[in-house]
Amino acid sequence: MHVIDHTRCSLMIDADAPNIFYQSKPLDYLDAVIPRIGASVTGLGAAVINQFELMGIVSPTSPEALQLARDKLRSFQTLVQHEIPVPKTIMISPFEDLHQVTERLGGFPVVVKMLESTHGEGVELAHNAWGLERITTEFFRYENRLLMQEYIAEARGADTRVLVVDGQIVASMRRQAKPGEFRSNLHRGASSFAIQLKPEEEALVKAVVKALNIEVAGVDILPSSKGPLVMEVNASPGLEGIENTTGKDVAGAIIKLVERKVKAKNRKV
Repeated sequence: MHVIDHTRCSLMIDADAPNIFYQSKPLDYLDAVIPRIGASVTGLGAAVINQFELMGIVSPTSPEALQLARDKLRSFQTLVQHEIPVPKTIMISPFEDLHQVTERLGGFPVVVKMLESTHGEGVELAHNAWGLERITTEFFRYENRLLMQEYIAEARGADTRVLVVDGQIVASMRRQAKPGEFRSNLHRGASSFAIQLKPEEEALVKAVVKALNIEVAGVDILPSSKGPLVMEVNASPGLEGIENTTGKDVAGAIIKLVERKVKAKNRKV
């Protein structure tokens, strides 16, 4: 096992012998890679995964799946295309009439998100027009489009995180935001406990990964009066929190997937 900083890789584009160099050494001896790509370097990470694929080195996460899951707008569009329920969401530009958008979402409070937010960063709740103006002004400093989303009050700060590997649900937990906080990220002090998914939740999660064509994913489900809604899909999900909470070996399941893909590739050769 080798740990490689993908931001320090040099990609050699060559029709006959594509390669990747890391610390001046070629990486063409690898059998497989397991991407762990930060949100701020999604484009670069996807390029590195693509280069490994050109070299015949397998990955459980395709560059297309990584980029699709990271772009909240495109992923929501794909899910809706497959009739998968998501919270009502509107993409806005700096020139949008925020009052009209808020009305279309059912009024305050509303959730404001950056397109590639992670760990709760780039996600805020606006309770009034002043707060909405402050949040959007700050976010528009970094992105030229944002998402505004209906607030699901009945969730009461809770959601369900499900880890899926190779189309199978490996672990699931309920996360509860701490008092005064609406974001249920463990990084923000939320509590968690293992749960057994309901049949409709299992079917929903499997439909999500099939629609996005993603083999390793963290799927976040929000309870609502309309039934479970898909809040987010993470193509590079954290494992420590859910493994500690559920006792499930998610990393082991990912390695088994990689082993299967390598064996399948070798059989073709």
